[in-house]
Amino acid sequence: MAENLTRKILRRHLIAGDLVPGTDITVTPDQILIEDATGTMTAMQFEELGVDSIQIPLAVTYVDHNVLQVDDKNMQDHRYLQTFCQRYGLRYSPAGHGISHYIHLERFTRPGGFLLGADSHTSTAGAVGMFATGAGGLEVAVAMGGYGFDLPCPRVIGVELVGQFPDAVEPKDLVLEILRRYGVRGGRGATFEFFGPALEHLSISGRATIANMIIETGATTAVFPSDEWTLRWLTEQGRANDYTPLAADAGADYDESILIDLTELVPLVAIPHSPGNVIPVTDLPDTPLSQICVGSSVNSSYEDLATVAATLRGRTVHPRIQMTVTPGSRQILQTIIESGVYQDLMQAGARMLEPVCGPCVGIGQAPPRGAASLRTFNRNFPGRSGTAEDEVYLCSPSTAAASALTGRITDPSGRDPLEIRPAQVPDTSLHQMLITVPLPDEARGSIVVERGPNLVPPVVPEPIGDDLQARVLITVGDDISTGDMAPDGAVAMSVWSNIALCARFMFMRLDADFHDRAQNWGGGIIVAGDNYGQGSSREHAALIPAYLGVRVIAAKSYARIHRRNLIAAGVTPLVLPPSSPEFSTGTQWHIKGLRQALLGGAETIAVEVTDRVDPLVLDIQLTEGERHTLAAGGLLAHIRAGGRHRVRELETTDLAFTQTADGR
Repeated sequence: MAENLTRKILRRHLIAGDLVPGTDITVTPDQILIEDATGTMTAMQFEELGVDSIQIPLAVTYVDHNVLQVDDKNMQDHRYLQTFCQRYGLRYSPAGHGISHYIHLERFTRPGGFLLGADSHTSTAGAVGMFATGAGGLEVAVAMGGYGFDLPCPRVIGVELVGQFPDAVEPKDLVLEILRRYGVRGGRGATFEFFGPALEHLSISGRATIANMIIETGATTAVFPSDEWTLRWLTEQGRANDYTPLAADAGADYDESILIDLTELVPLVAIPHSPGNVIPVTDLPDTPLSQICVGSSVNSSYEDLATVAATLRGRTVHPRIQMTVTPGSRQILQTIIESGVYQDLMQAGARMLEPVCGPCVGIGQAPPRGAASLRTFNRNFPGRSGTAEDEVYLCSPSTAAASALTGRITDPSGRDPLEIRPAQVPDTSLHQMLITVPLPDEARGSIVVERGPNLVPPVVPEPIGDDLQARVLITVGDDISTGDMAPDGAVAMSVWSNIALCARFMFMRLDADFHDRAQNWGGGIIVAGDNYGQGSSREHAALIPAYLGVRVIAAKSYARIHRRNLIAAGVTPLVLPPSSPEFSTGTQWHIKGLRQALLGGAETIAVEVTDRVDPLVLDIQLTEGERHTLAAGGLLAHIRAGGRHRVRELETTDLAFTQTADGR
């Protein structure tokens, strides 16, 4: 039977379950990606497993998010992660070396592999034919400890690409077009697999842009074939031996198929406050700008920055604009310096930032309230920029460059031909040396993991009871992001290693009294609309409610990663009916027999609600494994109780699935 590429990769890593969309499968990853913002919780929970060493071939920790070090909390986190890596056999990439997704793409991606990351944009590695997906820190820790990774088998959307990009239209416009069609919910439970003749013109950098941002549709990941572009990329990175050609079988089946003709695309922009609010640039009213930001975890490749530089060369940024440029890695930084791109950007008036996440996660460059900020980033959720009343627009590098010259959001179509400066990838071994190599087994046992006072492991909740009486703490609407629960920004992110301190920021933008109310009431229930928990994989958004005594959340639907994080944290995600009534803060709920319903396989549960004659009936949309995890009190408690065992090692001999001698 002809098989698509997604299924091929999943089948090669499958440990348990069948590749039927929506059913639980267990796979074993080849690689683990961790970054500092979510990494401390990942590491502390890994230590709780009692495992002496990582149980997969490769794991890398990147310090790329909060590196300002405005006080000693950042350094505490970094020293903890560095010594944790030394003790347990991970590699470590220090602050300033680059953003995890770009460095991993350069140094470690391998066609046909499975990459699991404690970051939602881990999907970037799909550009080279990997199945790469994000998850919460505990699920990543469990996989790193040898217990495998559970996920719902995704349906596969086949995306056939034909034609060529018109001038001034870029891969960012392609992924924005997909967001225009699917919104931020339409990709849930799906993998987007790309194929077609247009791939001959789509570089790895361009594919990385699409794979990075595809998860804004709610998707699990994106997968591209491994082809001549992949070989060219790996060869430039000094890793030609890691290349394996991979593609779907001829006539492969897909659960859904779409066709996109690149020649029909136009420059697009996502308007506030969602990546799914996509319109043509020409449909915007006149929109003056205060700020333009290029780069960060998406659109910070050499190709992207050289495009912006070619537009700005010999000109200057509009005097009203503050413009920043962030290269994705130190290798890219060196390349733009040696090619002259850096000088073009600097002379045009752009501020050149170090290769870290920075303004993408609200750490620096917060825009003025109510003033338009144009960014080549992947998200424009409210407040993500660091300003609660922000007005952030998302666009391609070409649109950003054209707008930098005019001072307002501008369609780049019809521009003069660009002269892109040629570049040669520098000696990659110099950048490889900055990433540590795991210590020998005999040396790791003597390493003392440094834990400053900012490092506080999360508390493991008690098993859920059969009788729950609680009040509604807050009612929120559709598409609430994890950034509303564990906010971005230097101050809030500096305490992500301490859930008690981090909890003070939960729902701060929506209800400043939420934290104190939850503490005073001894917990409660959160009521939400559709797509609750979209965006970042940060499990803090689930650990905080658990810490505050929330054992049940009732929403109309959930984002994939956040739903799994709630279950891992011991919080039951119940599903409201589509036409559910509104609930005011303080409304009393009484849920009888919850534990029995979970273990008994019940599909619904009745809730007695104050001032309501008829009970409210909620759906229980959980797999058998998820039910047992919740009944135990979360994933860590479930493992401690013997409810989950280590999986067998994946036996592979194919070049695409083995690891090189140096651990790649």
